[in-house]
Amino acid sequence: MTNGVSVRIAYVTESFPPDVNGVAHTAVRVAEHLISRGHDPLVIAPEAVNGQARPDRAFHFPVIRVRSVGVPLYPGFRVGLPLPRVREAIEAHRADLVHLAGPFVLGAGGCSAALRLGVPIVAVYATDLPAYAKAYRLGRLGEGICWRRLRRIHNAADRTLSPCTATAAELRAHGVERVWVWARGVDCNRFDPAKRSTRIRAELAPNGEVLVGYVGRLAVEKRVDLLAQVATLPGVRLVIVGSGPAEAAIRRAVPSAVYLGQRGGENLASLYASLDVFVHSGPHDTFGQTLQEAAASGLPVVAPAAGGPLDLVRDGMTGFLVAPGDPAAMAEAVAKLACDPELRAAQGQAGRHVVLRRSWPVMCDELIGHYEAVLDAHGTLDRAAAVAA
Repeated sequence: MTNGVSVRIAYVTESFPPDVNGVAHTAVRVAEHLISRGHDPLVIAPEAVNGQARPDRAFHFPVIRVRSVGVPLYPGFRVGLPLPRVREAIEAHRADLVHLAGPFVLGAGGCSAALRLGVPIVAVYATDLPAYAKAYRLGRLGEGICWRRLRRIHNAADRTLSPCTATAAELRAHGVERVWVWARGVDCNRFDPAKRSTRIRAELAPNGEVLVGYVGRLAVEKRVDLLAQVATLPGVRLVIVGSGPAEAAIRRAVPSAVYLGQRGGENLASLYASLDVFVHSGPHDTFGQTLQEAAASGLPVVAPAAGGPLDLVRDGMTGFLVAPGDPAAMAEAVAKLACDPELRAAQGQAGRHVVLRRSWPVMCDELIGHYEAVLDAHGTLDRAAAVAA
């Protein structure tokens, strides 16, 4: 992949647009970056429902869709089936490496295909499925089944990439081998404090309220209900951006919040920049892309001291880390920021300064470094260089 060697990568992802989540967004950004570096990615992803996706030809890389089915406990989310089409696509692409993004169902098929074809594998752990099993009350049995399946897939890979140090330690504790940390990038041009909008602030805070915002899926595991105390703070208006299967329950738990639905693009960037504080309540996130987007937008971040936020928030410098699952602690941290505009400004500036070093090109080049290490161990780079010569 260095010295002008082009490598063919089959990128098997459990989620892809029109899904709105970190796995789907990362797939697009990585594939775009690989193209820009002269490589040849193929994305294999679940089919969308009822033509929801924009035409895949709009992407600058090929996309193969496989049949998918709905998930009973999570309306709106679909799982791609590990059909023979996956192996056929990897083989037809003549892949030098298979990238498994959040592998569990479709990724398991990609893993089996790669092993049969003798193609090296990089697997990226993205979602804390065992914790989700708890959140959806599947019990210890469901949690154990998740770990056994994840361990089998990831230990078949040449390298597993964890999004944060805490998750890397948990993976190792559960018997996953060959674990490295690879974080995600953020677009600091799109997410910028300069996009703060007086119009948006006038609409959302007509009486000069401090705007505290959450952006993300409205799902059980995100624990948005923990923001109920934040919503009742004097002089504070809670703004919730997103949609999901738990929206009705969250509206009942936090009735005074302003619900804006799902937003994207420049509208989302302007919303971020028009907030004063960002809050994240879910204790199960292995990363937390919205925390980076908020920091890039110049906002202090309040989040639980668990998982991804431990790497993304510098407590007391770029925001505050609070005890997971403690609504009073979260409200106390927000109140401290709400009454101190100078502290908000200082922490927001510090947060943006930190994430300026985490651009997508920087983080995707780091991923390519992991590819190179795996390919080099297999001798693939030497063979590819010989062909290129």
